[in-house]
Amino acid sequence: MRAYIVFTAPLFILLTACSSPPKPPTVDESQKRPFNSQMAIELQVCKNDLQNTQILATESSRLAETTAATLAHMAARQQLMALIQEKSVANSVRIVHFGFNSTRVSIPSEEATALVEEAKSAPLVVLRGRTDGTSDSSAESRIAQARAHAIRDYLVASGVDPSRIRATHQPSGDHLADNRSARGRNLNRRVEIEIYRVLPLSPQVSAPPQP
Repeated sequence: MRAYIVFTAPLFILLTACSSPPKPPTVDESQKRPFNSQMAIELQVCKNDLQNTQILATESSRLAETTAATLAHMAARQQLMALIQEKSVANSVRIVHFGFNSTRVSIPSEEATALVEEAKSAPLVVLRGRTDGTSDSSAESRIAQARAHAIRDYLVASGVDPSRIRATHQPSGDHLADNRSARGRNLNRRVEIEIYRVLPLSPQVSAPPQP
């Protein structure tokens, strides 16, 4: 009986030792990073704020460029409208009438003085000879052209630069008044003098003067 007790005691001790839990591994506290520390949280918030600020700055810069382009476009449109308005107001038209089958220039002195002063300061003067004709015959064309050239010679003799004058003519049509009456025909025998304060945009009007 004693031998059994002596024999089983070491076995019990061995079994008890094997059943005890292992010790946990040791950790170097100096290598731990405080991911959830207050400083780490504030750093992350700061990074997010910085990124948002950069995004807002980029959007603000893009909006500023778009606004500047829009303002520039509006300014250009306003300048164009002002130029068009200036041209429409500054330009003037004067009319010189002629007798039947005549190319003799007769202008009252006051009107002649104003006409010459305007023509001298204008960059372009366009003369359009007209008749009371009803067809584009060679005779009507000659007299319409002769009337325009007569006004041209009158202006040049008065001191207007000939390089600024352009003379055209139209044998028939484009009547100013009813061509069926004598009074209307008197008004239709004319030369229209277009005085430009600013050179027109149309290449047809701004072409070099015809000899």
